[in-house]
Amino acid sequence: MPRGNCLIGSNSSSSITKKVAQYMGDVLEEQKHKLEDNLTVNGLSPAAFLTKFQWDYAKYPVKQTLSSLYAIISEQLTKIDSDLKAKSQSYNTLKGCLQNLERKQTGSLLTRELGDIVKREQFIVDSEYLTTLVVVVPKNMYNDWKSNYERMTDMVVPKSSELIFEDQDNGLWTVTLFKKMTDDFKTQAREFRFVVRDFTYDEKKIEESRNELSKLESDKKRQFAPLFRWLKVNFGEAFSAMVHIKALRVFVESVLRYGLPVDFQAILLEPNKKQQKKLRDILKQLYNHLDGSSSSSVLDVSINIYSYIYYCGT
Repeated sequence: MPRGNCLIGSNSSSSITKKVAQYMGDVLEEQKHKLEDNLTVNGLSPAAFLTKFQWDYAKYPVKQTLSSLYAIISEQLTKIDSDLKAKSQSYNTLKGCLQNLERKQTGSLLTRELGDIVKREQFIVDSEYLTTLVVVVPKNMYNDWKSNYERMTDMVVPKSSELIFEDQDNGLWTVTLFKKMTDDFKTQAREFRFVVRDFTYDEKKIEESRNELSKLESDKKRQFAPLFRWLKVNFGEAFSAMVHIKALRVFVESVLRYGLPVDFQAILLEPNKKQQKKLRDILKQLYNHLDGSSSSSVLDVSINIYSYIYYCGT
């Protein structure tokens, strides 16, 4: 198997594993602090799995060629990556629709849905001639509104305006007038910086909006459990596959460096960042006799050459 394949597989496996873990955190949302507890591999933490790693002979038979083993592991990782894209796209679409509806329920009075704010008795409904408008008025302009709304156009019902809701910046006022004067009233309202919302009281549409929100919330809850189970299982699968590919890389690099028969030992080290230079010095003293000057110990030419096989595990 070409050594380049090992490097590509190692980098790709790390990327896929990180994507699964990251999306698991995204799905947990406000429970993201529970992520670490759910990142397990065969019931072990990733660190424990690494320290107790043993080749999975059932899944990856050593009688296979190195190229075949690499192909088996790569195919497994490719499927995980493909499934993750499909599952995340479906869940994200649902989540996005729900968030859009939630924003409309809680946003500014200039944009939010009004169905959960207003009541039927605040409107003239089913009248042939009259209509009730809802108008967003800045809080600092309440007096301007009360002084002028009756005179903005003809046929406004006197004393028909009522404050029915407030947010941080604005108030929502009703006003009743003849339907045929609606356009004139909207034009005059704009001159005063009042915003007439495009809203008609319709109980059926309001109920449909509530049902849509409830359905999306229910759909999200229903999809969460199987999606999270899949992420948890496949993080373990991806992490295990990643470690197997890294083990293959260690083997291939070692054979290329030291030749046959196989006579070398792979060791996992997790040094303190402040002690890395000291560790390098110790390793150099121990293995300087192996002489790495003629062959790079790593595939990246920008990294220093060592007298032993080395690369970062993540």
